[in-house]
Amino acid sequence: MIELFSTGAYVIKGSQIIADDGSAGSKLRQCGVTVSKEQAQKGTISYSILSAHNSGDERNLRIKFDSLASHDITYVGIIQTARASGMDKFPMPYVLTNCHNSLCAVGGTINQDDHVFALSAAKKYGGVYVPPHLAVIHSYNREIMTACGKMILGSDSHTRYGALGTLGVGEGGGELAKQLVGRTYDMAFPQVVGVYLEGEPMMGVGPQDVALAIIGAVFKNGYVKNKVMEFIGEGVSKLTVDFRNGIDVMTTETACWSSIWKTDDQVKTYLKERGRADDYKELKPADAAYYDGFIKIDLSKIEPCIALPFHPSNVYTIKELQKNAKDIFVKIEKENKEEGLNLNLGVKCHDGGVWADQAVIAGCSGGIFSNIMASADILKGHSTGNGNFSLSVYPESQPTYLELIKNGAVKTFMKAGVLVREAFCGPCFGAGDTPANNELSIRHVTRNFQNREGSKPNDGQIASVALMDARSISATAVNGGKITSAVDIDVKYGKYKFFFDKTIYGKRVYSGTGKPKPETELTFGPNIKDWPKMPALPENLLLKVVSFITDSVTTTDELIPSGETSSYRSNPLKLAEFALSRKDPAYVGRAKEVKALEEQRGKGSADGELEKLLKKIQSIAGCSGIGLASIGIASAIFARKPGDGSAREQAASCQRVLGGSANFALEYATKRYRSNLINWGILPFLVTDENIFSNGDYIFFPGIKSAIQEKRETIGGYVLGEKTGEISSALGALTDEERQILIDGCLINYYARK
Repeated sequence: MIELFSTGAYVIKGSQIIADDGSAGSKLRQCGVTVSKEQAQKGTISYSILSAHNSGDERNLRIKFDSLASHDITYVGIIQTARASGMDKFPMPYVLTNCHNSLCAVGGTINQDDHVFALSAAKKYGGVYVPPHLAVIHSYNREIMTACGKMILGSDSHTRYGALGTLGVGEGGGELAKQLVGRTYDMAFPQVVGVYLEGEPMMGVGPQDVALAIIGAVFKNGYVKNKVMEFIGEGVSKLTVDFRNGIDVMTTETACWSSIWKTDDQVKTYLKERGRADDYKELKPADAAYYDGFIKIDLSKIEPCIALPFHPSNVYTIKELQKNAKDIFVKIEKENKEEGLNLNLGVKCHDGGVWADQAVIAGCSGGIFSNIMASADILKGHSTGNGNFSLSVYPESQPTYLELIKNGAVKTFMKAGVLVREAFCGPCFGAGDTPANNELSIRHVTRNFQNREGSKPNDGQIASVALMDARSISATAVNGGKITSAVDIDVKYGKYKFFFDKTIYGKRVYSGTGKPKPETELTFGPNIKDWPKMPALPENLLLKVVSFITDSVTTTDELIPSGETSSYRSNPLKLAEFALSRKDPAYVGRAKEVKALEEQRGKGSADGELEKLLKKIQSIAGCSGIGLASIGIASAIFARKPGDGSAREQAASCQRVLGGSANFALEYATKRYRSNLINWGILPFLVTDENIFSNGDYIFFPGIKSAIQEKRETIGGYVLGEKTGEISSALGALTDEERQILIDGCLINYYARK
């Protein structure tokens, strides 16, 4: 079904695969290929797109994107950062959508205040404003902004438009702010993994099934982490563009950096139907292309899947679950208990099946036209029942909604007891259709992390979310909530033509690209606040570890929860109060204590604890002359693998606002989280032994500023316990600009100094 190569591979003329093993040379010669590996690496689609956007050298990219995209959880902070850094207009198309905080009602008027701010910013700086309920961020960009061979940078982790020939990258707000002030996105050239599709999915298998099967095969082993996934092979043409989009947006959950697909006449038609025929060009590998890793997928062998709590990689086939549900649930409960969560999934096994309490089809992965039409075909003439089980459907955009009405799907849903909602991302992060305590919700959305769908484990509230495709969700709904595979039911699927009505956007979207109106005043609601001042990196740094997380992976939802906190994302001080609230509720108080100690130091007072710490520091060999004036005191956290999930920069900025200056980790889950740390002046330390320090320990780094300036590979420090012990750490690869950002204290300071 899915084969991962242990080596790289050559692809000759798009179809012949030659593994890079001992016989590769002779096989290439038999094909008449004399190209070197280095030359063949330039034959990928990825190389052609990245090179066209690069102003650096071949190994070190300096990228300018074609357009930017943000939603209403992120755009205020980005614009505030860019304003403080000297921006006077948007130098490229910048789309501001309102699909995350359009329903969450926490905080009174502050969500709509953010929307009003965004409209005023679009007018002032020359941007695009998409009003609430009109489209989710990635759907609008797929429909309007994509073009073959282009690149889009979005402040949302699911910025993926590869199926339309556009290389999309999801990053934290700092990277967008850099683009807004004319800087580049800098990184080493990523490895490219070929994903070769063959065969055709069986009836009843949808894009989420394919996506989950891929995620299950590559996430835990890190096979594609921080790499580009390039989809090729004859199987691509067997998938509709909608189907490809549904797979593509889920590549984020593999931990890859981005994705791209070969294009064909179906993509050409998709763009033409949306009035953008000129945005099409054929993308395919060169006659000889080399991939650093390779995945072969037989689409015909993919079965309907389910990703159980609490990660999209926790994948089983629905057939497996139906056969061994009790054993699987015992395993899931045990795994989660080790993470401090007490699930009770066993109660969902009764009456000869596994039963869900709720279902949702929504957003950029689930709310796609073909998914919803297939769902309507399954539900036609049936009922979801009038018991506890419910199903809600959120179309991805108003143009899609109109087509659902014209094709009769909305009527079918209503007659079946399904609720049809507006375009909204909320069900993907816990701000819509939140399940009740101990309920099992099945969803065609992008994620099922803990702390995301309303769960507050510290308060004894746990909602379990599993991911499934819209087709099997609808088959389950027909059976009143009994989890059912769509391949096990008899359905006649229709063939539906999508007519894109662009006038829906023309009558509501503000399109000001290239037409800034500098005289426009920004509209600030009372909750919209500037970023507080951040200190520069001192010569010597004293850190106190105030949270020590030993979970195998720590998500950004655990670092700063989504859901009810979302409304405060335009107010750095208020939002920071929620940092780690669902993972380590004592964190904020501890961080504030350290910040108070730094304020005491700044006043020149060395009384109490500070006096004891200074004596310990001065007792270290070579540190006797270090005084308070050259020391900065800050908090730090340790997590084994932090940063999986969302691109939200607030996972880092909240730590910084509370006086944080460092993370310690065995590794970082994603590049985007590490980039967020750097852009907020937080040192991304790597350590190899988590047992060398504990929560509450102080760690002193003498000459930290000089160590960064001198580009030292390892940085030594001292753990100030009862006995002073040495610690060796590293910061990993850093560009010269990133080093300076860390020294200046954050991206805003960096631009202010320049």
